Amino acid sequence: MITKKEIMKYIEEKYNSLPEYIFEKFPNYCVFRHTRGKKWFCLIMTVPQNKLYGENNEMIEIIDVKIDPVLGDIIRNSPFIYPAYHMNKDHWITVDLSQVEHFEQIAGLIEDSYQLTVK
Repeated sequence: MITKKEIMKYIEEKYNSLPEYIFEKFPNYCVFRHTRGKKWFCLIMTVPQNKLYGENNEMIEIIDVKIDPVLGDIIRNSPFIYPAYHMNKDHWITVDLSQVEHFEQIAGLIEDSYQLTVK
């Protein structure tokens, strides 16, 4: 299981991007942006599990990242990837961090998102 803290530390170190808490209604949601251009490449949230799958309302940590639509069609069959929560479902995916076994799985998705959102 990968934690929100691990993801945040990784993004801060690799991309020199600090979390921004821009949603007044959801103070624990954070956005990571490019330092130049300010485009989002990652959004981390805590939501009830049933917003993505199942009937359990237990809170889970998720991350939204941008994805190439062709790749998205392929990886959406992964057990931890879902249609994007509150984002364009063709260009973004949601990852349930509690289901990710290896950090490299999420690191690659973050890198793809970062590259896709560079101006």
